[in-house]
Amino acid sequence: MEFDIVVVGGGHAGIEATYICAKLRVSVLLITSHIDLIGQMSCNPSIGGIAKGNIVREIDALGGIMGKIIDKTGIHFKMLNQTKGIAVWGNRAQADKKQYRKIAYNYLESLRNINILQGMVEKINEKNGKAVSVLMNSGEEIKAGAIILCMGTFLNGIAHIGLNSFQCGRLGEPPSLKITESIENFGIVSSRLKTGTSPRIDGRSVDFTKMSQQIGDEYPWPFSYSTEILPENKTSCWITKTTSETHKIIRDNLDRSPLYQGIIKGKGPRYCPSIEDKVVRFGDRDGHTLFLEPEGLDTQEMYLNGLSTSLPFDVQIRMVKSICGLENAHIIRPGYAIEYNYFQPKQLSPTLESKTIKNLFFAGQINGTSGYEEAASQGIIAGINAYESIRDEKYLILGRETSYIGVLIDDLVTKGTEEPYRMFTSRAEHRLLLRQDNSDERLMNVAYEKGLIEEDLFSKRKSIWEKKEKNKEYIFNHKIKPTQWNNEKRGVVIQQTITLHELLKRPEISIDDIEEFLEDKIESREIKLGVQADIKYSGFLEKEKEMVEKYRKFENLLIPESMNYEILKGLLTESRLKLIEIKPKSLGQASRIPGVTPADISILMGHLLKNKIVSRETVDL
Repeated sequence: MEFDIVVVGGGHAGIEATYICAKLRVSVLLITSHIDLIGQMSCNPSIGGIAKGNIVREIDALGGIMGKIIDKTGIHFKMLNQTKGIAVWGNRAQADKKQYRKIAYNYLESLRNINILQGMVEKINEKNGKAVSVLMNSGEEIKAGAIILCMGTFLNGIAHIGLNSFQCGRLGEPPSLKITESIENFGIVSSRLKTGTSPRIDGRSVDFTKMSQQIGDEYPWPFSYSTEILPENKTSCWITKTTSETHKIIRDNLDRSPLYQGIIKGKGPRYCPSIEDKVVRFGDRDGHTLFLEPEGLDTQEMYLNGLSTSLPFDVQIRMVKSICGLENAHIIRPGYAIEYNYFQPKQLSPTLESKTIKNLFFAGQINGTSGYEEAASQGIIAGINAYESIRDEKYLILGRETSYIGVLIDDLVTKGTEEPYRMFTSRAEHRLLLRQDNSDERLMNVAYEKGLIEEDLFSKRKSIWEKKEKNKEYIFNHKIKPTQWNNEKRGVVIQQTITLHELLKRPEISIDDIEEFLEDKIESREIKLGVQADIKYSGFLEKEKEMVEKYRKFENLLIPESMNYEILKGLLTESRLKLIEIKPKSLGQASRIPGVTPADISILMGHLLKNKIVSRETVDL
């Protein structure tokens, strides 16, 4: 039993890590506690959303499969934030949960160098500071060139429903025991987090006439660049709200809440709180919006998004029945909270490799993140870099200016997290550059160079980019006279000859308005959208790119691993301790460590330059 790479955990991080390693033609073993639940959606049955949709597109541009799976299994597609600027658009899709698992498994089975094993790992073995094997609870030792840990919420997981607590990784599945202690023996520190899920409702018991229907987009946008046939909307979601009675039931039962009785110790997600947390913190609200989301086409089970709770089952029943349209609702599965171990991600390098043990990588909720998309993005990066680690090649490190994935990983390894980390557009300072429509242009070149995407797909995307540039060039140079433009049907009047570029930059003008003046008709809405966005944002994009170049100089000043911060005079004590703890790879990363001041950075830069130990090697991307 020996493999190039062993992936532990069959969730969204584990799927991407396994798949990308196999595409790179190494032998991979995926170890999971339940083969039938590979790709399980433990929480809401959806992929994407604000910022999260961008991440899925980036995973796809790097050669991953999340976008492909959701395009095949999605049943309700909606592009969010379309009334706002395209930089904050986010594609989101409800999935048929069973089909999602099935297609994910089919993708893994399609690659012959992937092996799958049902079982539980209880120990990581190391030799000379390198991870060398995993020990199963059945006694087998499996050797590996590199190991990727993607155990989600399974590490010493404890579920809470009311004041009843019990061990599990997910409701109905056993937790992963002993492995936390095994990793802690290396000096890697763990802590506890908490997350939760909502009750599932029998759709046959719902009065939909009392709810608002949310239909999908007329022309859905696919997530994957390889999807050629548009996805279909096959169902609707429904919107309702909690009531004053719901809130009273919650307040009257806080003495039975594990969250408010101090039984739950781990910190929960700030931006996705439980319903009891919402009622306590936002007591002045007359109601909180809830979304009733179908879990598949061949089931009546529906997810009550927005009602995450750990209150007792009998309280959940009364709470649900107090909601408009759910007066006669039947709960199929209760909501619950779960506490689990994670490892502070500041203990990782930007490659997601442990700083303590070589060839040991961490991806997903084990790093303190929340969400399928965030997990999957770490999985693909950990997979790529695990492959590079056994070949002693150059790691892939994505910069903050290149991707949301780069922002996420830099935030984790530089700042760490004390609560489940969720991606938002506001976390990306260069979000105008990181639109969901240009993920391929940002990432496919490097993916192609590393052999992560196929030749035919790359050629097709290059053709799209060339068409975009051709149209942009024509719009930039082609002039239009007032006599050609002005008429009663147009709400905008021009007084002098201007270029189509100047005209399109106006907020009230769309690319459809100028299409009749183009050399060739743009048949693809994708190209239309990209051309329009690039031109409308052109002034801002130039400023963004100037800023990126300015900060790139800092990123390219690499700090040697042997750097001794104790000898630097003038550093603040707090800064010195944080620099020693995080061991930043570059001056840019050092400057983003909370508490490290510009003065500290000046001292560090001065030392590096004075002693001529600054490496000016360019960091990937």
